[in-house]
Amino acid sequence: METEQAWTHLGAGEGVERDLAGTLQSVFGFSGFRPHQEEVVRALLDGRDVFAVMPTGAGKSLCYQLPALLLPGVCLVISPLISLMKDQVDAAKAIGLKAAFLNSSQGAAEQREVAAALRAGELDLLYVSPERFAMDSFTALLGSVRLGFVAIDEAHCISEWGHDFRPDYLQLAQIVKLFPSCPIAAFTATATRRVARDIIGKLGLRSPYELRASFNRPNLFYQVLPKTDPDRQLLAFVRSRPGQQGIIYRMTRRSVEETAAVLCANGIRALPYHAGLEDKVRSAHQEAFNRDETDVVVATIAFGMGIDKSNVRYVVHGDLPKNIESYYQETGRAGRDGDPAHCLLLFGYGDAPRITYFIEQITDHTARRHAQNCLQDMVRFGSAHVCRRKQLLAYFNEQYPEENCGTCDVCAGDAEEVDATVEAQMLLSAMVRTGNRFGANHILDVVAGANTQKIRQFGHDQLKTYGVGSGKSKRYLQRVLQNLESQGFVQRSGDRYPVLGVTRRSGAVLGGEKRFRMIKPVETAAVWESRSGADEAAAPCHMPLFEALRVLRKQIAAQQGVPPFVVFSDRTLREMSASMPSNATEMQCVGGVGAHKMAQYGDAFLDAIRGFRQEHPALEPLVVEDYVVLPPKRSSRSGTVLETRALLEQGLGVEAIATQRGLTAETIMGHIEKLAADGCAVDIDSLVDTKKLEPIAAILREQERDDLKPVFEHFGGGVSYGQIRLARAWLRLRAAGAA
Repeated sequence: METEQAWTHLGAGEGVERDLAGTLQSVFGFSGFRPHQEEVVRALLDGRDVFAVMPTGAGKSLCYQLPALLLPGVCLVISPLISLMKDQVDAAKAIGLKAAFLNSSQGAAEQREVAAALRAGELDLLYVSPERFAMDSFTALLGSVRLGFVAIDEAHCISEWGHDFRPDYLQLAQIVKLFPSCPIAAFTATATRRVARDIIGKLGLRSPYELRASFNRPNLFYQVLPKTDPDRQLLAFVRSRPGQQGIIYRMTRRSVEETAAVLCANGIRALPYHAGLEDKVRSAHQEAFNRDETDVVVATIAFGMGIDKSNVRYVVHGDLPKNIESYYQETGRAGRDGDPAHCLLLFGYGDAPRITYFIEQITDHTARRHAQNCLQDMVRFGSAHVCRRKQLLAYFNEQYPEENCGTCDVCAGDAEEVDATVEAQMLLSAMVRTGNRFGANHILDVVAGANTQKIRQFGHDQLKTYGVGSGKSKRYLQRVLQNLESQGFVQRSGDRYPVLGVTRRSGAVLGGEKRFRMIKPVETAAVWESRSGADEAAAPCHMPLFEALRVLRKQIAAQQGVPPFVVFSDRTLREMSASMPSNATEMQCVGGVGAHKMAQYGDAFLDAIRGFRQEHPALEPLVVEDYVVLPPKRSSRSGTVLETRALLEQGLGVEAIATQRGLTAETIMGHIEKLAADGCAVDIDSLVDTKKLEPIAAILREQERDDLKPVFEHFGGGVSYGQIRLARAWLRLRAAGAA
């Protein structure tokens, strides 16, 4: 084939370096690579296969677009959704790349034009679907052109162990056979190590350069709330974020329609998206979202794969996702520009049986068991009382190095810890007394004292534990049961009709030797409002100018028939409105303004900035940091922490505050540490005998890392984590005073 004869290895010795930095700046408008981008680019330039797991927002498109510019021939990009290809091509063209797509949405004449451009060597990038690649006529066309390399997006779709397996992706195994000398680059934002091995094997990658970037998205805030009245909760959440754009995921088409209708009835621009809508309607709704003509898309999981929209400020799951990979992928559609974004999950255990029903339709036993395990991982995530970020990263075999991420509801103090030992004993006792052979609903009915036929049939109304929890709501008891399971005190067995049983760990709680604590999420408007400012941790800018530039961007985008983010991202506009460039040289120092975009849009935006400066002569440019994704610096002073602070100022001690608020002393000590870290004046000397803190502080000083666990282990459990936190806060306050 001509492709095989034409493709030659272009190592660093020929045309050395290919002016990577210059091309990065002049074409893409960036002064430097984001983490890991350069390694992937260089591997492709050296003719190597690549397998890259890069989280959304890490800039994987640049990893194949830059080599496509520098290597001879065309880069074939295989992307799963034809509905997104136009946006991808528009974005590539906007920076000066010669790009096109070939799919069934085009007429015969347009397809012939693209094929002619391909044969003539006039394209840097050609986007196609895996179904298009499987056509013999298309592979014959590829055999007549110079093929630089193949980039496969959403590569996890080839794995039957991945969260979005697509049989049509299996055809991509033919690439190596048809084009044995052509490098292949496979990209995905989410893959466990098992899925990664499967992808590499199925594609036949040859000793690929492997990159497994961190799965951590520091700009995303993760929050889980119990699902009570989803439409009411979703409306309150969206209302707290006026003008921001977001995605709400629901499980069924009916719930999508109902939620969208509720939002619209309350004056919010919202559109539904699901497979039951006509193709034209779905496309129109997606276009409206891309063009900022609607604020919210309420969708099933059919929406969003590969979405290029960078300014999604929140993603909400109104129902439980079927696995953590799906949840991670879907939340990853928020904050692609690196600015802060919010990810909310409304967790209700009642969603699990609905998902289980579909899992039970899987005929292969191994695959069915895998899906069941994935669902249980998702349930544990929703009900566990530990850092959300740590749980997500641990699923992908990555350890989060810090004890407190500061950007999830658990670490930020939005979720309070409560003692639920008595309720836990009720439930565990009911399981033991019923023989560990009944499901969750029956156990809850026994403890709540329900009068059901099943309880009467088995005589469980005669048990000592019958009705002992009648003073508690069933919803609260269910929450305790979920936490018992997530913390390993209860286990499930059986596939079709799972039953609950106690574990070895349960004995200590039943015997009163161990307290059982769980997180009690606090759902208040104040908490949501404190998390609603998506610009809270974003780079500073002159907001009136930022809003004026957004209006100008929307006008230009409408004239050109492209989504606004294709013109410039919110992040680029924010930097413009901070630095307020006055000429072309200064404008091209703004991240995301390359030569092509400068030529297309530069004058219009410079004119707008000059006009703004004339109207506001006293305003000065602000210092803008380099184009780097930084963790947002959030205040730890959430509503619950501030309530503790108010009681401290009244002179109450730790135990008194804990009693008054119905919380544990450990939680209050954690609040005190947050206040101290936030610069609040806390008189720890008046709260505790600091002589008891000195030995703890001595061990903290010896540590290289600011970690609590080694200190806890050093004292053999002789001091609590709360006491260690107090000692750490005491040290910080003393250091601040000395400074």
